[in-house]
Amino acid sequence: MRTIRAAAAATLAISIAAGVTGCGGGTSSSGGSNDSPKTLTYWASNQGPSIEADKKILTPELKKFEEQTGIKVKLEVVPWADLLNRILAATTSGQGPDVLNIGNTWSASLQATGALLPWDKANFDAIGGRDRFVDSAVASAGAEGKDPSAVPLYSLAYALYYNKKSFAEAGIDKPPATWDELVEDGKKLSRNGKWGLGAEGSNLSNNIHQTFVLGQQHGADFFDAAGKPTFTSDGAVAAVKQYIDFMAKDKIIAPGNAEYAQNQSLTDFAKGKTAMVLWQAAASTFASQGMKPEDWGAAPVPVASGTPGQGKNVNSMVAGINMAVFKNTKNIDGAKKFVKFMTSDAEQKLLNKTYGSIPPVKTAQADAAFSAPDVAVLRDTLAKSAAPLPQVANESQFETAVGTAVKELWADAAAGRPVTTESVKARLEKAQQTMQQ
Repeated sequence: MRTIRAAAAATLAISIAAGVTGCGGGTSSSGGSNDSPKTLTYWASNQGPSIEADKKILTPELKKFEEQTGIKVKLEVVPWADLLNRILAATTSGQGPDVLNIGNTWSASLQATGALLPWDKANFDAIGGRDRFVDSAVASAGAEGKDPSAVPLYSLAYALYYNKKSFAEAGIDKPPATWDELVEDGKKLSRNGKWGLGAEGSNLSNNIHQTFVLGQQHGADFFDAAGKPTFTSDGAVAAVKQYIDFMAKDKIIAPGNAEYAQNQSLTDFAKGKTAMVLWQAAASTFASQGMKPEDWGAAPVPVASGTPGQGKNVNSMVAGINMAVFKNTKNIDGAKKFVKFMTSDAEQKLLNKTYGSIPPVKTAQADAAFSAPDVAVLRDTLAKSAAPLPQVANESQFETAVGTAVKELWADAAAGRPVTTESVKARLEKAQQTMQQ
């Protein structure tokens, strides 16, 4: 996702695991219906550098839709830190939007609530057919063997962004390809009040994304084949410790990053306070903060050794945004028309180009704009070296439990408390017990 997601509170996440089948959202009495569509409500995720930026980007497109269909779309851009909580509350209260964006890693969890419209053949045909979309993107829209719970909207992967001026001043002539190189470069860059790498230590989902990738490199999946948590495996513990050690041991992340959760690491990068950051499609944010394209570069996320995509060298989770419809909307026809509009070739090219993401629609992806160097890194990573997060019904609990454990370990590192294999394992064991309750 463009802005990294924050996981929801455990109490709400548990409702998913219990299989809540709430009514879902839908238009209020002042909205439309299938017979007389007037209004749709749409919760958009924060993809740009700010809520206001997203409103400026989306409002003209929603006006186009209104001109074409006569349906007015009431837009609310919801911060990632609030979005999952809001969605889960809507599934139980019945008070929610008609159409909404969801992080693709939530698809199986939200599918389990029964509140979202299943995208069977008939519904896909209504928006142009399932075969318009990249297979891997559709695969991230729900549990295997079931009709997807959403439609892919924006596809994303992680890249390593680096500040070219900072690298030149430190005598570094190329971005690191391995973690050892990243640490070595990070130490050269961490001087005079500046730091090598930025992080979002209080952002639970970002914690999950980074430790999941490192877990893959250590041979850990965090769940076994039966879907049982394996958070305390040697590989999972090693992955989490490696991530926290960037601050605790290697001293290449500022202690204050332990409290970051609202994209502060991107601001630090744009201001030259940090030289590297692991992120999804950061170009528009950098531009909004005064950086020119020539000021920064993008490279594949490092691996232990060798080349991303070979063997265990996964270097990103499969990221992206899906578009869902609450099943009990009073304007289901209008909602499907809106999804068709947003996934049309024209809108896919425009919106993904604006956000720096990759269109999940095949024909739109062929546009030359998606061959730019930084976007090509994301595109190639998705195609060659990204792995999906576990498609399990309690994925949101996983984000909350393990994400919180990692957040607590960041706090330990920032406070100068020892971060050992034993302390990491203890935090993860507590997270695993939470999942099994």
